[in-house]
Amino acid sequence: MQTISRGSTGPDVRLVQSLLNRIGYNAGPVDGIFGPRTYQAVAAFQANNSLAADGIVGPATWAVLDRLLLGYDTYIVQPGDTLYRIARAYYTTVDAIVTANPGIDPNVIRVGQRLVIPYGIDVVTLDVAPTYEIVRRQIEGLKARYPFLETGSIGKSVMGRELYYVRLGRGSREVSYNASHHANESITTPVLMKFIENYAKAYAARGSIQGYNIRELYDLTSMYIIPLVNPDGVDLVAYWPNYDDPAFTNAARLNRTGLPLPSVWKANIRGVDLNLNYPAEWEKEKQEELENGITGPGPRDYGGEAPLSEPESRAMADFTRAHNFRIVIAYHTQGEVIYWQFQNYAPPVALTIANQFAAITGYAVEEGTPEAAYAGYKDWFLQEFRRPGYTFEVGRGVNPIPLSQAPAIYRQNEGALLLGAVV
Repeated sequence: MQTISRGSTGPDVRLVQSLLNRIGYNAGPVDGIFGPRTYQAVAAFQANNSLAADGIVGPATWAVLDRLLLGYDTYIVQPGDTLYRIARAYYTTVDAIVTANPGIDPNVIRVGQRLVIPYGIDVVTLDVAPTYEIVRRQIEGLKARYPFLETGSIGKSVMGRELYYVRLGRGSREVSYNASHHANESITTPVLMKFIENYAKAYAARGSIQGYNIRELYDLTSMYIIPLVNPDGVDLVAYWPNYDDPAFTNAARLNRTGLPLPSVWKANIRGVDLNLNYPAEWEKEKQEELENGITGPGPRDYGGEAPLSEPESRAMADFTRAHNFRIVIAYHTQGEVIYWQFQNYAPPVALTIANQFAAITGYAVEEGTPEAAYAGYKDWFLQEFRRPGYTFEVGRGVNPIPLSQAPAIYRQNEGALLLGAVV
């Protein structure tokens, strides 16, 4: 994480503001601007945690914040401890501790025993813009708090970053959801991450979400979620223009539009639009690029030198082929519309399901879009497997969609994510 202080801006500032507000320090609005109130909150937190109260979030302060951001701590049982006493000290519950420590007897704990103790705050919040490090930490924290989750990687990005997946459930029925193919559409990532957390909480509590019994759903369906398909590109947009890695500085030079990079950058770090890099009429997409004067890497609309030329799209294709997905949903922004067709490859039931999704989300249903009409992930899935595949365009306005829309987007889509697991 970057060192941040007064005058800093960006996703790391939002992360600190959100956390401090949730644990009782008034850092002001979660706006990504390190102003006086954020400075005072940081200094107060430092003073209360035996740190130099200089208001600068550097390595020492990040190290203390990191435990809270992960959402758990490890604790060695001391003489006289009970789970109830430990839970009170961490502002959590005995049930949360039992969930994080499978097989533990809540009535018999041993001195010297090592326990995972979840804090009484959520790991994922919808007011924090995603970066690779934020998502990595969230997945690590959720796995520690909910050990029944399966987590892993489907491959690596251009810069060698893991392309994480989370599996919800153990059923034979398989579906898959993904987000952030496009770098400036990353509001879709916290929506899927929040769904993972809410699902895990409901499973642990033997609860339900929108009438779905989560324990029953867990046994019926395996939901594979890839929340950050394009981590390098997302960071390029998130940290603009304050880069501390020359790879980002070099990539940003490909933006010759004269417009701010976040408003135009959809591609990966090499300037390839991942959602134009799949072998679904890719040659026609290439012809459209040439007609529009696009001949090489740039912020958007360049589909690469060949189909699946990029490690991110290859990983997605390989992962998809390795499974038996009944339905896939690719999350994008914006327009509040569901696209369900490509070259008449969609089975008849696909439209029926699209209309069910529309009834839940309030989104329109359309066959396809003239923009990026070829070579997308959904297009490739339909062509390759002839099963229902969808692109959900969420949010309203101009990309990148304001993060303030994330709670509404989540409410609109939670039921659709659950429905996709059972149709």
